[in-house]
This record gives sequence, C-alpha cells and structure tokens, in this order.
Amino acid sequence: MIRRGNALKRTAGVVMALGLVVTACSSSSDGDADSDTGDSVATEDTAAATDGGETDDVEVTQSSGGRLAAVKAAGVLECGGNDTLPGFGIIDADGSFSGFDIDFCKVIAAAVLGDSEAVNVTPLVAAQRFPTLQSGEIDVLIRNTTWTASRDGAEQANFLQTTFFDGQGFMVRADSGIASIADASNTTICVLTGTTTLLNMNAVLGDRGIPFTALEFESNDELQPAFVAEQCEVWTSDASQLAAFAATLDVDTAILPDIISKEPLGPVVADGDTEWAQAVNWAVMATIQAEEFGITSANIGSFADSEDSGIRRFLGLPIDDGDGNEVIAEVGLGLPTDFASNIISQVGNYGEIFERNLAPLSLSRGPNALWTDGGLMYVPPFR
Repeated sequence: MIRRGNALKRTAGVVMALGLVVTACSSSSDGDADSDTGDSVATEDTAAATDGGETDDVEVTQSSGGRLAAVKAAGVLECGGNDTLPGFGIIDADGSFSGFDIDFCKVIAAAVLGDSEAVNVTPLVAAQRFPTLQSGEIDVLIRNTTWTASRDGAEQANFLQTTFFDGQGFMVRADSGIASIADASNTTICVLTGTTTLLNMNAVLGDRGIPFTALEFESNDELQPAFVAEQCEVWTSDASQLAAFAATLDVDTAILPDIISKEPLGPVVADGDTEWAQAVNWAVMATIQAEEFGITSANIGSFADSEDSGIRRFLGLPIDDGDGNEVIAEVGLGLPTDFASNIISQVGNYGEIFERNLAPLSLSRGPNALWTDGGLMYVPPFR
C-alpha cells in the first residue's frame, strides 16, 4: 500500500497562496518569527500497490497541492533573506534588495514563475530563520545559513545545493597587536547570537584553552558599531562576511589567518515537500551548469542554433528523438521546459552572479570555482 500523506504544511501552503494573490505586489520587512501563519494540517489518503503479491508501506510526497502549486497560484516567491550583509543581502538606496543570496531568490522565481522579479524578500535576523521557515511564512530561506547535521535533523529543514563554501574567521583592528587567534586570549569577541559561529567559537577556543568573553548581538546593524567603538577586540563570522564588512568600515582592519570551521551556505526549504525541494534545487544547480556550458545572459541567444543535444535539452530547445522528429524533452520537475533559459536570460549563470555581487568585495572564487577549475561546484547531469 502506498500511503500518500505526511504533507507537512501542504494545507497551509494552499491557504497561504490565496492570501498571497492579494499581496503579490507588496514588499514585507516584518520577519516576525512569532506569527501563526502557515500552521500545518497533515492529511492522508491511501492507494493500493501490489508487486508480486506483496504489499509495502511507502511514504511518498503529493504531486499536487504542495508548496510548488501554492507559489504558482500566488504568482510570487516568498524568500527569507538578509538586509544587512554587503554582497549577500542588502537594501539599496531605492529600497530594493540586492546581493548574492537575493539573486538566488530571483533564480528560483525565474524558474518557477518565469519572472525573476516576482519575489518578496522578508529580512530575517539569525534567530528568526528557522521559526519563520517552519511556520510557512516563507517558501525558501536564502540567508547565509550553514548546513549542519543538527539543523538538518532538528529544525525541520531541508538543505539544498550549496551556493557558497565558506569558513569561520576572525577580524581585528589593524593596530590590535593580534596576529592569530592564539593571541586573542582574554579578549572580548563580538558574535551574532543563534548562529553556528557562536557554537564553533565556544567549542574550538574552549578546546584550545583560549579564554574569552562573548559579546552577543542579534544583528550586524548592532554588532558593527560595537566593533568600531572597540567594545570588542575581535569580530568573528564567516570569512566572506568579514571581508564584506571590512570593505565598508572607516577603520583599518586585519582578517586573521585562522579558519576554524566549514560553513557550506545555500537555500533551505521546509521538510516534507520533495517536489518543492527538487524544483528549488534544480533551479539553483542550473546556474552552475550554465557556467560549465559557457552560457551567459549575454550570449544565450547564440545557443539557439547549437548542435549540442545536451545544451539544447538544458535550454528547453527541440532535440531529435532518434526517429527524425523534433521534440522538447520534459524535465519532470514541475518546472517549465525552458526554466534554465529563463534563469540565465533574467539573472545569469553562477559566475555572473558571483562576479556581480562578491568580486567587488575582493572575494576570489576559491572552492566556489567550477570543478573543472579545481573548485567544488559540481552538479548532476541535466538529462
């Protein structure tokens, strides 16, 4: 017997979609993690399946009525993001959001809705991230969030393709006299609460016998002025974040050579909806495959006449079915056949997204280079 149930947040997603149709063009900045919006109701129906006279109970995900259908019905993607992190998520002078993570919100909107601008970003402080995702208030969380075993298991969270491989580092004032973390004994260290950063620091510095005092803040808007005012001698965060903030400070800083953790960052969706997770995951991976193919927002038009069947399939162009017929291959992900074309033409490939947002901060590709260039960016085949 195949049991079609356990559709976490499915009913809520459909109800939410009706409300979102009304508010599709609005922009939210609440990020209220205490909202009751999106409480889930689990439903179950059953169907029988027999194989060789044996009956098995198999958990499967509904193919309709889930988050993907709700987003399509709403016509807008609700994305949890950041509004205080240069390069990754910030509010521009005109009130719009921009950044590396924000662009991946747009990637998903382009894939699912055909419109990269059909996004409503809800800025969240670190402590709000998982409660807001669990409540169903957002469809996807893309906010410099580290993939860990405990979060994967305890936060009802499904981590997807890593978009940025990072590591925890430390920043000091250039005249501090601190050259490595070993020199930071008995210092005060500024850190965001509710993050893996705090956990890592407690564990690693504790193991090394380096005493310190943690000064915790809920947001970088509070932490940054505290560091500038020398309320703490050290600022710890993901190395990319430190580089981003160093570029905006009026004081001379130095980033220490110590990297004490692995911090894979990427999109997160709520557990229990395989269809939605697959749609988000393959949308993100399309940006990486596009870079590998050499397809950019500027040259995508030139690939209309490509004779490479892999590229044609990827872009949703007709291919020969082997019998001399021109067909368009269905991807079977609940996404349009041209979803990758929409992503590339409207947002760009992974390299373009990186160069647009992170290269200005002097961040090198490093492990975020394609696998063909010695990096870790490698995705399954699009076939």
